[in-house]
Amino acid sequence: MKIVDVLVIGAGPSGTIAAALIRKAGYSVLIVEKMQFPRFVIGESLLPRCMEALEEADLLNAVTAQGFQQKFGAKFVRDETIFDINFSHCHTKDSKTWTWQVPRADFDKTLADECERKGIEVLYKTEVTAITINPDESSVTTIKYEDGGTETVAARFIVDGSGYGRVIPKLFGLEKDSNLPPRQTLFTHFVDLKRSTVAREPNRITIFVFNETTWVWCIPFSNGNTSLGFVGFPEFFAGLEGTAEEKMRSLVARHPKLKDRFQNAEMKFEPKTLQSWSATTDKFFGHGYVLTGNVTEFLDPMFSSGVTLASVSAQKASALVLKKLKGEAVDWQTEYMDPCMKGVNVFKTFVMGWYNGDLHTIFFAEQKKDEMVKQISSVLAGYVWDDTNPFVSQHEKYVTSLANFLRSRDSGKAAAINNVRI
Repeated sequence: MKIVDVLVIGAGPSGTIAAALIRKAGYSVLIVEKMQFPRFVIGESLLPRCMEALEEADLLNAVTAQGFQQKFGAKFVRDETIFDINFSHCHTKDSKTWTWQVPRADFDKTLADECERKGIEVLYKTEVTAITINPDESSVTTIKYEDGGTETVAARFIVDGSGYGRVIPKLFGLEKDSNLPPRQTLFTHFVDLKRSTVAREPNRITIFVFNETTWVWCIPFSNGNTSLGFVGFPEFFAGLEGTAEEKMRSLVARHPKLKDRFQNAEMKFEPKTLQSWSATTDKFFGHGYVLTGNVTEFLDPMFSSGVTLASVSAQKASALVLKKLKGEAVDWQTEYMDPCMKGVNVFKTFVMGWYNGDLHTIFFAEQKKDEMVKQISSVLAGYVWDDTNPFVSQHEKYVTSLANFLRSRDSGKAAAINNVRI
């Protein structure tokens, strides 16, 4: 039997950040990870808010040493109209002004390796098969190794950062369907030989509007490759013919800007498909455990919220786990779940606003007030807990009202032009 203070399930960003913070406070930690690293996962464009979590966990220097592509903003493109934001132009005071664009296999392994250097044991290809929580919130967890052998882990507390694996929600029957409609993505990495001549700006993610319900992410990496992914409803992809590569090349050929850059470019791997990724749970905590990252709720690739919610939830959860280990009382609802849901709900408003067209109206408006752009930039930088920003404190109202105002304003302009023509 292994005996530790805290068992962390999952070696992704939320698990490693939580583990590093708990270890930093002097407690013993074991990470159990079902996959072998490096392993592929989407979520390759980080947000500046992540930097604060990495810094607090003493993981920032290890990531910096990898030479990942720096990211200073985001660009949204619809036909010839562009909405370009810069993270140095944010409403939130003292916000971080940049972050990285990362091949997640390399990024996640960097964090896990650094955890091992800090004295945290990481067990790869190891699956959690059963968990028993004792009355005092300690636990006994059964783990299964790749060779079929099993062992138990006694821990004073459990942090579940298992991401899409959703270990505790599945074992304890906590899973709940998301209210977001199911979507699908087709993506790959291209060798981006035309980046310097066609794009000329690798230091930001570019979002292309493909059609009314489909969009494209374009994320350049420092290794010369670029991640390209199409996101839309499953029925859109069902109408495509051919192999995965043929489908990808046909989609690229249908968009002039993408065609110029990627038409004949080499793919690093056969395009992959993911779908119906949105999920949630009723509670992000329970007797003897806390859920972090994507295991709590994953929304959508739009706005790259995944790693931000993972890293911030790991920060908040680890601080409360440390209180528990010290014998202090914790109100998990008000100290953890409510703040986590606040960030989730702001991002959810923006995700839904993108798909229902409200954010298209706002982003691609002819005239935008500078302060409004700063406020939106703060949200897109991951500062979704800043109540001085009305796009946070009144996110639903502000997005909907502003979009309606801009539509009515544009309708008035069109009517005036038509009257002049008559």
